[in-house]
Amino acid sequence: MEPEAYVVHRSWGFGQIKSYDEATERLIIDFQDKPGHAMDPAFCVSTMDVLPANHILARKETEPDTIKDLIDNNPAQLVVEALQAYPSQATTAIDLEITLAQAVGESKFKKWWSAAKKVVAKDPRIAVPAKKTELYVLRETPVSAKDELIEAFLGTRSARRRIALAEKLITAIDEKDEDSEELTKVLHIVTESVRESNQLELAERLYGAAIRDDLAGLAGVDVATLEPSQGEIIADVRDLPEIADAIPVGFQSRLLELIKATHPIESRDVVFNLLKSSQGKFTTECINFLVENGYSDDLAETFKRWQVEQNLRAPVLLWIVKNRNSKKFASLLNDLITPRLLSAIFFAIDYEALQAASARRIPLADILSDDPDLIADLLSTADPETARDLANTLMLNQGFEELTKKSLLARFIKIFPATQSLVAGDAEAKEEALLVSRESYERRHEEYDLIVTKKIPENSKAIATAREHGDLKENSEYKMAKQDQSVLMAQKAQLEKDLANARITDFSEAATDMIGVGSIVSLKNLGNGQTPTYKVLGAWDSDPDNFIIAYKTPLGQALLGKRVGEQVKVKIGNTEEDYEITGLKRIVDQQA
Repeated sequence: MEPEAYVVHRSWGFGQIKSYDEATERLIIDFQDKPGHAMDPAFCVSTMDVLPANHILARKETEPDTIKDLIDNNPAQLVVEALQAYPSQATTAIDLEITLAQAVGESKFKKWWSAAKKVVAKDPRIAVPAKKTELYVLRETPVSAKDELIEAFLGTRSARRRIALAEKLITAIDEKDEDSEELTKVLHIVTESVRESNQLELAERLYGAAIRDDLAGLAGVDVATLEPSQGEIIADVRDLPEIADAIPVGFQSRLLELIKATHPIESRDVVFNLLKSSQGKFTTECINFLVENGYSDDLAETFKRWQVEQNLRAPVLLWIVKNRNSKKFASLLNDLITPRLLSAIFFAIDYEALQAASARRIPLADILSDDPDLIADLLSTADPETARDLANTLMLNQGFEELTKKSLLARFIKIFPATQSLVAGDAEAKEEALLVSRESYERRHEEYDLIVTKKIPENSKAIATAREHGDLKENSEYKMAKQDQSVLMAQKAQLEKDLANARITDFSEAATDMIGVGSIVSLKNLGNGQTPTYKVLGAWDSDPDNFIIAYKTPLGQALLGKRVGEQVKVKIGNTEEDYEITGLKRIVDQQA
C-alpha cells in the first residue's frame, strides 16, 4: 500500500493511494466518488485489494490508449491480459465481468460483452466456463474450441448433451475441416443417438436430426444416406403441435420450411392449425411464413373468423396489437383494429387470469397498460354505448389490479367522458359487494360471455333478417326478435351489475366462534325436532336439496353473526320456524 498504487475497495470501487499522513496514521485515497478519503491501513487489509501494475484497471489509467484499442479491436487479447494479472491466471466469470465492466464502462458493457464473448469462446488460449460460478482460465497450452468441444462430446453418454455439444461444434468450425476423421466420428455418434436413444422426446429427436444434417454437410456426407430423415420424423402431422411446443426458438423457421417440404399439399392448413395454439416467437414465425408464401388474404379472413368465434388467443392478439402500425402488415390488420378486437383482448385476459393457479404476469394485460395509444386506437370507431360496454367489461375483468383498471378507465373517459359514471358505480358496487365462490363466479361469467358473444350477435342477425321481410308494424318475426333483444340486454345489464359487485372468496375468513360466510351450522328445529346441518356459502351457491344455503337467503341472513346455543326465528312466506344452533364448524377446516 504505497502512494500511486491503484486499489479496489469493496464498497467504493476503484481508486488510487495518494499519500500517507503520518500525523493521523492514515492513507489518503482518491476514490471516484470520495476524493481525499482517509483510511486506517489496518482496515484496508480486509476491505481493499491493491492492484498489480499489469491489472487492466490500473493500465486503463497508465496506458489508456492501449486498453481502449484492446476494448475496441481485440477483446480476446484484453481477456488474456486481464487473466495474466491474477496469480493463478484464472478468475470466476463474475469477477472477470465486474472488472471488464469497469474497464469498458457500465453503460456500454452489456452490448460489448455480448459480442466479445463469442470471440473469446473461440480463442484457444482461454478456457471458458459453463457457469458464472466457474473459472475463466488462461491455458498454458492453447487448445482450440473445436478440440475442446470434441473432447467434451466424446466424454459424455447423454444424447441431449451430445446434440448440444455438436451444435456448438458447428459454430466453432469456420471452414470445412480437411481432416474430417474426428468430425465423421462425431457425426456417426449423433446419428446413432437420433436413431436409437430412448432419452429423446420427439422434438429433441428432430432437432438432433437437423444438427446431424448440418454436421454431415461440414463432413462432406450425403444427408440422404442418414436415417431417420427429418421428414420421416414429422411424417405424422398429429405430432406437429407437440414438436412445435418444444422445439428450440432458433429452429422454428426451419421447422415451418420442413413442414412445407414434407407436407406440400396440406402445409397451409397445418401451419394455420399451429398458429392457433402458438406461443411467443413461434406466433411471429407462423405469420411470417404464411405471408411469405402468399396466404395474406387467407390470414386476414382467418383472423376475422377467429375473432367472431372467440378463438383469437392471447399470443396472436399480442402480435396483432404490436404490429398494428406496421406498413408490412397494413392490409392484413387494418380491418381488425376495431372495438371488437378490444373485446377479444379483454376476453383473453380474463380467461388467462381465471385459468392461472397463481398470480403471474399476463403479457397482453401488460401491453394494454404500457402502450398509451392502444385503447385510443381500438376505440377510434366506437360509439358511446359500445365504449361504455367495453369500459364495464374492463371493470369486471379479473386480469387487472384495481389501480390498473382505474388507469385504463381514465383513457376511456378521455375519449368518452360519459364513462366517468362507471367510477361512481364501481364505488357503490364495492359498498354492496357480494361474496361469491370462484366456481359460482366462473359460472356467472360464462353465462355473461354466452349472452355477449353468442346470443346478442345471433339476435342482431335475426333482427336484420326480419327487417328485410318488409313492413315492421305487421312483422311478427321482427317484433319477437326485438322482444328477445330487450330480454337479452336486461340479462346482460343485470349480470354486469352482479359481476361488478362480486368479490371472490375461498371462505377462509369465516370465524370459528360465530356464524359467517363459510360456516357449517348444525340446527335443531324447535317445532318438529329435526336436526339439519347447513353450509352457509356465497351469494350464488344455493343448493337447498344438498343443504347448501346462500348467505343472502332469509335463513342465511338470520344465522349470520349468531353463536352456538342461540335461537333464531325464520319467516319464509307465511311459514315461521324457530331453530336452536347446536354446532358450528368452518368449511376450510373440514377441507383441510
